[in-house]
Amino acid sequence: MHTTLIFDIDGTLIDTEQAVLGSLQKLLKKNYDREISRQDLAFVLGIPGTVSLRQLGIDDLEYANKCWNDFMREYQHTIHVYEGIQPLLAELRERSVLTGVVTSKTKQEFLDDFVPFGLVHDLPYVVCADDTKRHKPNPEPLLKFLEISGAKAEDSIYIGDTVYDYECARDAGVDFGLALWGCKQPDAIPATYKFEHPADIVALLNPQ
Repeated sequence: MHTTLIFDIDGTLIDTEQAVLGSLQKLLKKNYDREISRQDLAFVLGIPGTVSLRQLGIDDLEYANKCWNDFMREYQHTIHVYEGIQPLLAELRERSVLTGVVTSKTKQEFLDDFVPFGLVHDLPYVVCADDTKRHKPNPEPLLKFLEISGAKAEDSIYIGDTVYDYECARDAGVDFGLALWGCKQPDAIPATYKFEHPADIVALLNPQ
């Protein structure tokens, strides 16, 4: 039985793909005169911004990431909570399930992009990119979550949408559930569970 449910944010709780990739395209075009398709930038989904920028060969990481976050605000209207997430979190609260998030967002990005949706009161434990030295797919963020929450790996499941999430869970000794509603390559990612809809996650819990 799983008594702890840990969620990724982007592509799992909220749909930020258009905002992340659109703002990154704008950054690359405006600041570096580079045009790259969204398909070729999709690798950035699920890893910290500075890691993504480094992989794109950008050196001024702090400035570039700040500009990227500034451009993200122009796409804020495209971000939304996935259907079924709010009822799921309400159900988990009712059942007193321990919940939280492990995200590649920095604390500031968490505040800017996620907090306004009003889900945080149902997700009391939070690990952001600046809470650990190493990031997904390294297991350190999930291990940090287990440390601060007191949860046990064998009682926990991490729910995410990318291969980075899967590898993080696997190496932390935590079961992995794939959020198919946000996943782009469902057949390429192994998972203990694959969920078509957030409501399917409730089946993991013991009946009341």
